[in-house]
Amino acid sequence: MAVAMEERLMSMLLANRNLVSVVLVLVAAVTAVALHYLISSRRHHARRLPPGPMSLPVIGHLHLLRSPVHRTLRDLADRAGPLMHIRLGSTHCVVASNAEVARELIRGHEGSISDRPLTEVARQFAYGGSSFVFAPYDAYWRFIKRLCMSELLGPLAIELHRPVRRAGAASLLRAVLEAANGGEKAVDLTHELIRFSHTSVLRMIAGTAAVPGSVASKAREVVKDAAELVGAFNAEDYIAVCRGWDPQGLRRRAAAVHVRYDALLEEMIRHKEKAREASKLLGDLVGSGDKDSAAAAARKDMLDILMDKAEDKTAELKLTREKIKSFIIDVMIGGSDTMATMVEWMLAELLNHPECLRKVVAEIDGVVGGGRIVGEEDLPQLPYLMAAYKETLRLHPPAPVTHRQSSEEMEIRGFAIPQGTMVFINIWAIGRDPAFWEDPLAFVPERFMPGGAAEGMNIRGQQFQLMPFGSGRRGCPGMGLALQSVPAMLAALVQCFHWSVAAGGGMPLDMGESDGLVCARKEPLVLRPTPRLNPFPAVV
Repeated sequence: MAVAMEERLMSMLLANRNLVSVVLVLVAAVTAVALHYLISSRRHHARRLPPGPMSLPVIGHLHLLRSPVHRTLRDLADRAGPLMHIRLGSTHCVVASNAEVARELIRGHEGSISDRPLTEVARQFAYGGSSFVFAPYDAYWRFIKRLCMSELLGPLAIELHRPVRRAGAASLLRAVLEAANGGEKAVDLTHELIRFSHTSVLRMIAGTAAVPGSVASKAREVVKDAAELVGAFNAEDYIAVCRGWDPQGLRRRAAAVHVRYDALLEEMIRHKEKAREASKLLGDLVGSGDKDSAAAAARKDMLDILMDKAEDKTAELKLTREKIKSFIIDVMIGGSDTMATMVEWMLAELLNHPECLRKVVAEIDGVVGGGRIVGEEDLPQLPYLMAAYKETLRLHPPAPVTHRQSSEEMEIRGFAIPQGTMVFINIWAIGRDPAFWEDPLAFVPERFMPGGAAEGMNIRGQQFQLMPFGSGRRGCPGMGLALQSVPAMLAALVQCFHWSVAAGGGMPLDMGESDGLVCARKEPLVLRPTPRLNPFPAVV
């Protein structure tokens, strides 16, 4: 029997030798990480890092983070100070939580924090580092940024694409009107706004010829999946022992999504190539004068501009097919849900503050009347609407925390910031800082009106108390577009319809926040629309 038991024990050990090996590897890895942490901690403490809460070996402060993260970071900073050091796994981070620290970082050390941390998931999506969002501050990034500001997302491009956005808004208004006239009790406005923003962004990217219906529907799904992965917490990015293991399966999922959106982008580019070839052939057959050439230039979308640059042998940098794809997916992920989210937050705040909503509607009626639908061209004459938009962005910035990475060691306020440190600027906390904002949690558009405490404050990043689109070199390149499209869409919705909460809902609306790349409302905005204009203006 003893021999039998020995044989059984040996067979169990042999059967589980792989498990034993894994356990030994894990023990060795954890021990190595703990030793690295102790050595690293002593070295960093000798440099006098900014203050922060007590951390744990291996995981650092990860155990303290709760959703939504921007609120947790604000709560920690209330105890540690406006310049705070935390450690996420083995990654050192500093957090700026007021305007003064943000100003010192961006104005005083812009050159040292112009890079963005490249996560493992983003690396899967970046076509070999070609992503404009995550690219280091180098010649390629500067080339694309200049192209954005001059041709892709600059003032002229925004103006030229206004008819595209007007058509998208008209489509949304038609859908809501049909639902209201058809006796539907409620409209999922969150869904409709996402569809509107995705369609508008796609048409700005590729016009109509390169966006058949199948592409539009597939794009919404793939952008949703990609955004969820980019915004998800990945232990590989922070905990050294997890690197290379893909413990959550995020890299594997990202690779699968990459295959899907690469096929989608190929389809869009092939459609565009065929359209360009047909246009060139037609031009060669019938000829074209200067007037026709100018009109064709005015009709160019983002893909046209990028493909022109790729074909330009005198261009400063060569734009490859992969770089074009990477830029397009950046725009699709960064622009689509963001516009929808901002409109939704603004409408929700106005519904929770009916007196503010009445002022917005009265202003629109006084300037535009009821014979036509308000548009982007009316915005300069609608100061209260724009004040309500600023107040919405103060309370609900689309990206509550901006991410940078230090490319070299630097010093701020007497504290050392080591090279490779992640730099977080808590835009959400800065917009609610009671040291600057009176009654910071209240929705008060009047603070931005003449005579208000924040009169004249802009949201373009020069004033650090309010920078919903970031600031400096890494500020959002789509800011100019958002300043036009979002308030115009909101204005049209409240001009054309009365909105009430659907059956089963209550007031005030729940303003809870969801997790993700964009800080959206936790619950979908489901409302009952009632046409308020009679006759209803033509929606073209």
